[in-house]
Amino acid sequence: MTYCAGILVQQGLVMMADTRTNAGLDNISTYRKLHVFSEPGERVLAIATAGNLSVSQSVITLLSEGLENPETKELETISQAPTMFRAAQMIGRAIRRVRAEDAEGFEQEHLSFDVSILFGGQIKGGPLRLYMIYAAGNFIECGQDAPFFQVGEHKYGKPILDRAVKFTTDIYDALKIGLISMDSTMRSNLSVGLPIDIAVLCRDALEAELVHRIEAGEPYFHDLRERWSAALRAAHIAIPRPPYGAAP
Repeated sequence: MTYCAGILVQQGLVMMADTRTNAGLDNISTYRKLHVFSEPGERVLAIATAGNLSVSQSVITLLSEGLENPETKELETISQAPTMFRAAQMIGRAIRRVRAEDAEGFEQEHLSFDVSILFGGQIKGGPLRLYMIYAAGNFIECGQDAPFFQVGEHKYGKPILDRAVKFTTDIYDALKIGLISMDSTMRSNLSVGLPIDIAVLCRDALEAELVHRIEAGEPYFHDLRERWSAALRAAHIAIPRPPYGAAP
């Protein structure tokens, strides 16, 4: 299990993913799930993956090494896609390619073919976009009314984003809210954990403003966790008790 979030605001895009993989209580490892492809001045693309690690790694490798273009029959990488939409289509094709090659083995071992991907960024001449791509290779695009997507173990962090994120939210406030969402998920699900990879892509900059890994013990994230817990305790204490039942 994992938790990834993408937040699309007026100023740009925030992407984040944890790094924990869990194949049993005694088999917990750390793998990068947030990948940034950058050609400054031309394009900056970010991919966050959830689901079966072997599937997502195969997809990322195909996107990096090349996938056959169904029209030209030539190999092309994600760094050659002319638009964000075409790049999202390429990711969908990569997923279907891996499914075609590995599905029989998954079925024999009674395993589900599980992968979901957040894909965001900008290519020169086009808008900044954010997509959610499913295991079937189909995808949807993020809009201003609900300016975020999540994949993986999303239920614990979603209420935070629902209440606090708007399209007009400052991009670094969006990063802060996203980290609170990540912390809430980590508190409730041990299969999500540090380190956390984050990326901040400002609109029309065509390069990543920030790519960073938050390690265990990092002062800011520790302080954020403590402040959020204290703020929640103070908030519930400040709210009047329910006027139901016997008087205290």
